[in-house]
Amino acid sequence: MKSRILVIEDEKKLATAIRQGLIVDGVSAEVAYSGEDGFYLLHAQQFDLLVLDIMLPGRGGLEILREVRKEGLAIPVLVLTSKDSINDRVIGLDAGADDYLVKPFAFPELQARIRALLRRGKSEPAPSLQLADLRMDLASRTVTRAGVPIGLTAKEFAILEYLLVNKNRVVSREMLARDVWKETSRYTPLDNVIDVNIARLRRKVDDHCDAKLLQTVRGVGFILREDS
Repeated sequence: MKSRILVIEDEKKLATAIRQGLIVDGVSAEVAYSGEDGFYLLHAQQFDLLVLDIMLPGRGGLEILREVRKEGLAIPVLVLTSKDSINDRVIGLDAGADDYLVKPFAFPELQARIRALLRRGKSEPAPSLQLADLRMDLASRTVTRAGVPIGLTAKEFAILEYLLVNKNRVVSREMLARDVWKETSRYTPLDNVIDVNIARLRRKVDDHCDAKLLQTVRGVGFILREDS
């Protein structure tokens, strides 16, 4: 499956050039020209890497970066900026950037840094996923809630794994269709099938517990989170 990259860059010529270059490199790329649009896309779709300009109108790159890390999103972030002082680099890295590239840059260097970050992100899959007292062991393919085993079908396991990877962010039905059912055309609507599976999964995960983790966001999709 192609890696999916989100590029948030307000210089349209540069953003278009990056997107076209990544497509040639065999990567699927989406572009947002403002911080607000990029922040929305980041939460509406699943991406493997974020290329983020620091100097953006409205919601700035550092604000986006800090919010992404505050939410616990583990997506690798490559920062692009025209600021090249040591202090600027330290600020970006401390905010949660994984790498830093100063404009102007050579496109082969950008490609190399992206490949390195994608390799790093895929090299060590987590042996387990957890939210509150819900725990999934990927090696043994077992799930427990408060230490009590939960029996899941293969599809329910795949859905829960996807929700745990994206915990605290809204997952749409389109995302589930694309990434869990591997349905890209959507000629055959899967909404009813998805809703039935979510309902079954919710009963197994939440019905015996006071704290409800699997929640529906009306008109948008679903979210796995622990209410504060």
